[in-house]
Amino acid sequence: MKPEFHFLLQPTMPKLIQEAVKLLGVVEVPGPKNNSVITDWAKEIGDRANAWYTQDSIPWCGLFVAICVHRTGRKPVTNYLRARDWAEFGEPSNSPSVGDVLVFARQGGGHVGFYVGHNATSYYVLGGNQSDAVTITKISKHRLLAARRPVYTVRPATAVPMYINSNIAESKTEQ
Repeated sequence: MKPEFHFLLQPTMPKLIQEAVKLLGVVEVPGPKNNSVITDWAKEIGDRANAWYTQDSIPWCGLFVAICVHRTGRKPVTNYLRARDWAEFGEPSNSPSVGDVLVFARQGGGHVGFYVGHNATSYYVLGGNQSDAVTITKISKHRLLAARRPVYTVRPATAVPMYINSNIAESKTEQ
């Protein structure tokens, strides 16, 4: 993890971020084999997706967000494998903050991940299926469709907007 993101390791981070950070570095297996860590997430959630989510080549950004949400005791959106369906999660966030769910447009569909920061033109997103791995990437603000905040009983003090300047290359496809 780049030094500018070490703040994410604080034990006071929102629980969704704590879960997501644990999965940084999980990588899709190229070719016909699969990373069972990824395919087992659908089994852990235990809904209808576990019957057919058998290959890590199936887009899994929504599955990544769903496993983090599930592990914090929250309920994922019904069709969590569809990135754009995450626009119905929680409540609207007018000022994205650490731990919020961001939904983006991309050619061929959508993308979803967690807000960890921003600069003047981009969001920094901790997400799955970003270059076939769980990474932090930079995505243009112009592509944002929705920012959604988990419904908190008590909002963590670290769930705030974070201005970050990082030399991460901007992602175009998140695949």
